Amino acid sequence: MTGVFERALGADFANLHPKVRERLALSGGRGMIGHGVMDRIWRGRHFTLPFLWLGSARHILFPDCGRNVPFTIENYPYVDGHGRETLSFVRTFEFPRRRRRFDAQMVYSPGRGLVDYLGTHQHLAVDLAVTARPDGGFRIRSGEFRLQEGPLRTRLPRVLTGTATVDEWFDPVAGLFRIEVAVVNPRFGPVFGYEGSFAATYVDVGGGVSGAVKPLREKVMD
Repeated sequence: MTGVFERALGADFANLHPKVRERLALSGGRGMIGHGVMDRIWRGRHFTLPFLWLGSARHILFPDCGRNVPFTIENYPYVDGHGRETLSFVRTFEFPRRRRRFDAQMVYSPGRGLVDYLGTHQHLAVDLAVTARPDGGFRIRSGEFRLQEGPLRTRLPRVLTGTATVDEWFDPVAGLFRIEVAVVNPRFGPVFGYEGSFAATYVDVGGGVSGAVKPLREKVMD
């Protein structure tokens, strides 16, 4: 199988740094676990707290802040219950008093490109635009958000969601992947973000992917 990022980037996939290509070319029986530290995790002003607390209930964002927070990312390719090739993006942050997770599952849609299903119940889906950076890294920028909860199905206006930007690249001096994430709302400004680094270990998932990184419910909104 061709990985979801390779399909989304097309010819630009060849412009990525070799280490970044290796990281994103996950498909079939090969996955990746990254271990590192987030140098800084931040949130916006006090009025962002209710939104972040609500998201934490389903592993979408969280209100905690900190520095030098141990971090793990799990990227496992698998075929979901709807027959879609899927790549998990399960991020775990080990704060001193609690563990936080930020879960997403990426699929490639011929009509939309890369689509991110967020959280434990996939009630939010967001279109993603991915591009190669001049340094061989990549940038992901969020587009339209769609909500499906029970009978409710709707597109969410930008004023309620904002834009998420993810930059990731390989630092050859440190031998680590660097990452910067920022969520910004057009009306309220910065909402949430983090920045840090991690080392990648590649693992065999030929025996199947653990249900611990899969959502509790799978939906189709692509």
